[in-house]
Amino acid sequence: MTLTRNDFRFFHTLRVRWSEVDMQKIVFNAHYLTYLDTAMADYWRALAVPYEAAMVMLEGDLYVKKATVEYHASAHYDDLLHVGLRCERIGTSSIHFSGAIFQGEKLLITAELVYVFAHPATQTSRSVPEPLRRLMTDYEAGKPSVRAHTGAWESLAEQIVPLRHRVFAAEQGIDEALMCDEADATAIHAVAENGLGQVVASGRLMQHEPRMGRIGRMATEKALRGQGLARQVLHALMAVSKDRGDTGIVLHAQVSAVGFYLREGFVRQGAEYMEAGIAHQTMELRWA
Repeated sequence: MTLTRNDFRFFHTLRVRWSEVDMQKIVFNAHYLTYLDTAMADYWRALAVPYEAAMVMLEGDLYVKKATVEYHASAHYDDLLHVGLRCERIGTSSIHFSGAIFQGEKLLITAELVYVFAHPATQTSRSVPEPLRRLMTDYEAGKPSVRAHTGAWESLAEQIVPLRHRVFAAEQGIDEALMCDEADATAIHAVAENGLGQVVASGRLMQHEPRMGRIGRMATEKALRGQGLARQVLHALMAVSKDRGDTGIVLHAQVSAVGFYLREGFVRQGAEYMEAGIAHQTMELRWA
């Protein structure tokens, strides 16, 4: 069977670099395996899974058992390529993928990739954990990768605090004492939870003033940014704010995130300022 772009839900896009072209002025054959491996890292992002942390939680890791490539046509310098991956089936300890690389609609290569789930120290095979099996099966069936939901601090703190630590303390150098405060207890919290039950994005909603909400402590796993997770959290909090009768939202955005909030309809209020050692911008969105 000849694979087409319609056979894949997942694609990773890349452009051929000068260093990847050989003396025949086409992509050197071994680079196609690199393209597939690069796409595989993005496949896990599409599943909303921070790979390393997930494998630690699952007490295993995935090792390549087999990788075959069939060449149909050549890619050239500066071509824009689309790498498709699809989980074909999951055995007792193995996961089988089909891969294909397209330039436009033109099929360049097809591939078969077989991974074995194994113990990371001994590399002895283990059964693919049921949560991982279900996660990949659901994704290929077209189901959402994450579920955004809201709740109280007492029910979500155990999952939110480690995420805040990774983002605010470890990554951004913010004092750990500032990660959580007394407002958490009364705030409404939203989380994006992946198919393995990991919270990969979060935020909170407080009452800023009568009929005006305030969103804060927005955090997303570093490896998963750009996947729309923060947007899902933001929209979940905005829905709660609207339902309780607020006329709008105010927030203190890190300057690096201003573009994201502008695209969501927020507008700047006043000048930039420093907060917790990071440049911030007050932003506001009103719907009534």
